[in-house]
Amino acid sequence: MVIGTVLAIAGGAVSTVVLAPAALGAMGFTAGGIIAGSTAAGMMSSAAAASGGGVAAGSLVAVLQSVGAAGLSTAGTAVTAGVGGAVGYIGSAIASKFGK
Repeated sequence: MVIGTVLAIAGGAVSTVVLAPAALGAMGFTAGGIIAGSTAAGMMSSAAAASGGGVAAGSLVAVLQSVGAAGLSTAGTAVTAGVGGAVGYIGSAIASKFGK
């Protein structure tokens, strides 16, 4: 079962690093800016209304747009891979518990 767990952790880490930018693009956070009518546009509108007309630097919308435009930084890639690996491990643990 150790090999299965290692594969689940590695698979989770790799897939999240690959899929995170694609998911942001699908939401509307792109290199060319936020796509009109997208989920990202709705999030931006809500954030702007909540903060009096502008999107605050460092807010969730600002960070997601930054990643959508420039990609993940080295630290962002490490965090994303760590989260994906943890999810892979948890999935493997659940599967091994109920797979018996």
